[in-house]
Amino acid sequence: MTEARERAVAAFRELRGGPPDGVAVAPGRVNLIGEHVDYEDGFVLPVAIDRSLAIAFRRRSDRSVVVASLERDETSFDLDRLERRPGHWAELVKGVASGRAGWDGVVASDVSIGAGLSSSAALAVAALLVDAAVSGRPWEPLEAARAARRAEAEWTGVGCGIMDPLAIVSGREGCALLVDCRSLEVRPVPLPDGAVVVVLDTGTRRELAASAYEARRDECRAAAEALGVAALRDASLELLAARGAGLAPATFRRARHVVSENARTLEAVRAGAPAFGRLLDASHASLRDDFEVSSPALDRIVQLARRRPECFGARMTGAGFGGCAVALVRAGEAEGFAEAVAGAYSRATGLPGAAYPCRASAGARVEAL
Repeated sequence: MTEARERAVAAFRELRGGPPDGVAVAPGRVNLIGEHVDYEDGFVLPVAIDRSLAIAFRRRSDRSVVVASLERDETSFDLDRLERRPGHWAELVKGVASGRAGWDGVVASDVSIGAGLSSSAALAVAALLVDAAVSGRPWEPLEAARAARRAEAEWTGVGCGIMDPLAIVSGREGCALLVDCRSLEVRPVPLPDGAVVVVLDTGTRRELAASAYEARRDECRAAAEALGVAALRDASLELLAARGAGLAPATFRRARHVVSENARTLEAVRAGAPAFGRLLDASHASLRDDFEVSSPALDRIVQLARRRPECFGARMTGAGFGGCAVALVRAGEAEGFAEAVAGAYSRATGLPGAAYPCRASAGARVEAL
């Protein structure tokens, strides 16, 4: 039982005066490699982690949804009169509602908000699980991932790729997931032998990410059009060298990152821990220099992680400009590594950094009490 699940159930009993019907659990995710390539139909290698968002729920007899967050507040809405409330935490709950049945819910989460661990996608997927359960509909993971993506794009106006919700619905114990963002094929990939994933939280958040994200998407689309391909997934470094001379320098660099990152991701699937670590290091350099989405805090925590002898490699993860990095660390030494890096980072920056080993988790599910 996850910490978030326990807290959601306990709070539901207290707030609603009885037990819930069930609990929807959606894990966070960290992307090991394959960053800023999903919206160019590329290949990504995320892993669902053992930090999750949980919604304890009970079906209502009317058509209202009443949902409280232990981290935020309580809100309610009528399924027959959905109105947007821009910026409110529960907008994604509205955005995925089918309108078939009302419910009471209590949300608890240990997925850090704005850290690049997909807290918003976890909320959307968990709400979809609840909606399916109270409506008596079968759970269809791929359609749920698509619905979560649509809700972010169409209801909240946040452009995003399919990777986050697809990783959350598809998680496998002990495995990363190779996702083809064009075909949406998902293949479980065992993590490298003798290695553990450690999330490194800079304590900074992605204030600049939304506008920069859209700008990067526009530059990638412009590059694909200039290269004569449907998406940068179809380009190669040789094609970029041959046809990219007319691109603006920044657009050329964006394309070079996407093309090289796709190649790194496919190579990582076959790599042992040392080679995988080198690919993480190269990915960070590309995100920092070509895609320009890193930050001083991210660069610093990655640098400190790499100084540790038990670290195979590290890079920023997520949209960038703050949030988290990810490191691949020798098994058996992850706890000491996490403590050392978090302490060194806090001393160097004065920021409340944190680090924690993560286990590859199962995907989203409804659990009975």
